[in-house]
Amino acid sequence: MILLGVLVFSMLITTSLIPLFNFLAVRYDALDMPDARKVHSRPIPRVGGVAMAIGVLTPLLIWNASSSPVRAYLAGAAVIVLFGIIDDLVGLPPPVKMAGQVIAAVIVIFGGECEIRSLGALLPAGMALPALVSVPLTLIAVVGVTNAINLADGLDGLAGGISLLIFGCLGVLAYEASDPETGLVTLAFIGAIFGFLRYNTFPASIFMGDTGSQLLGFTAITFSLALTQGVSHLSPMLPLVLIGFPVLDTLSVMTTRIIQGRSPFSPDKNHLHHNLLALGFRHPESVLFMYVVQTLMVMAAYRYRHSSDWLLLGGYLLFSALLLVIMSCAQRTGWQVVRPSLIDKLIEDPFRKLRRQGIIMEYALPGFLVLVVALLVSAGVTPALIPQPVGVAALALTGFILAGSLIRKTPLVELIRIALYIIIPLAVYLGETSSVSWMTGALKRCYDALFYSTALFTFIISRLSRREGGFRSTPLDFLIILTVIVVPYVFTADSGDRMMALVTAKIVILYFSLEVLLAELRGNYDVVCYATLLLLLIFGGRGTGWI
Repeated sequence: MILLGVLVFSMLITTSLIPLFNFLAVRYDALDMPDARKVHSRPIPRVGGVAMAIGVLTPLLIWNASSSPVRAYLAGAAVIVLFGIIDDLVGLPPPVKMAGQVIAAVIVIFGGECEIRSLGALLPAGMALPALVSVPLTLIAVVGVTNAINLADGLDGLAGGISLLIFGCLGVLAYEASDPETGLVTLAFIGAIFGFLRYNTFPASIFMGDTGSQLLGFTAITFSLALTQGVSHLSPMLPLVLIGFPVLDTLSVMTTRIIQGRSPFSPDKNHLHHNLLALGFRHPESVLFMYVVQTLMVMAAYRYRHSSDWLLLGGYLLFSALLLVIMSCAQRTGWQVVRPSLIDKLIEDPFRKLRRQGIIMEYALPGFLVLVVALLVSAGVTPALIPQPVGVAALALTGFILAGSLIRKTPLVELIRIALYIIIPLAVYLGETSSVSWMTGALKRCYDALFYSTALFTFIISRLSRREGGFRSTPLDFLIILTVIVVPYVFTADSGDRMMALVTAKIVILYFSLEVLLAELRGNYDVVCYATLLLLLIFGGRGTGWI
């Protein structure tokens, strides 16, 4: 329950803080201005990374993840965040930015014992690298990956989505290695990234800035090294496969700059995402392409986590060579994406036709509303026992919504969202771990079917929406679908683990369906408000004993 609480808490904090930071960024001109190198055409606030940092660090401090390696990481992360905030607000020259990264790396190397001591089978059996080699090598790795994720932050949702996939794999590896503190950190980042991506998918309303991208890279390399250089049986080559995609992009771009006689840190538009746009891929398609590649890398890392170090190194080098050759040939031959593409003909065109007609949407939206309301009410009656603190919290949230609705300037939708983001994980968790005696057989199958039906309707609504402000399907959908489909089946050995994975999947379905529904209702929130209040009253009444 602590792990689930960390994920939800970090997501809730990040989601709640971003609108405030967005407002402050506009007021104090902390904006990312468009230029010839960037793909956005209007000023965008670049303070999302600060919200993510607070969203991550708050639950970690509350749950007291306080071993020496984690304390060293938190100190290094504080340095990264400090330098990142200064850079996002006033700008820092590259040497000063790198100095901050070096300081953070030194802290985790010497304070947290995060060090590349072994290269596995690449060296004679049992041989460890001497400190004169391991320390500089680790320093280069930490600073290099910190910059790689930073430089990958060139399209809406790109750096966040890639990092989400990396942290997802790290979380599973930490679970298998019985490393709860690494699991806490990765889940905190997964929650914060999900909260951030709600505002950062195309077209983005906020950027993470150097604060967020450097923090993601620094954390990913620190804990991937901690997992693979520790006592686990994971290959020390695993971080290369797991984080190697953005590293490859960075190294290839820097090599090209050096060959052209320029500084490796000079800005240009030669990154892979820029090349995909130049080949005719649309913005979301370019992001989705890189999500798919990173997903393949993550799947390979997990599948071959115990395999030969030479196999992992050789596989990564082969992948890198193939990707670079394919991109180079496409550029030299002038290849362009053909429009309409096969995807347009098979998927996009039929959906556009249905969207214009609006017939399915006319009936789908009311049915979708009924499904979500039914899920919310079912979540209230399914748990056999509701702890008293949860009941008190539910009644407090009820008062929160009722008081806020009386203040005209308070947006009711935000109050509903906050209340549901808090109560949904508790309701789903309690319903799965201690359901009422009559929730068995056909009733249990119907309850589960409600979730999968809601997921199907969510996809249909998001694709058929005709409203200007309606929910639009984005590459984030790919990450959510991947979570719902893959996560429950990673945990197959133990029924308890599988149950927790299913809890996570159901929470994601409810969160995502809620966002789609609120976007489509466009101010008509009465039914959702009543359903939310009913859920809270059921929980409050049962938890405090007056029902």
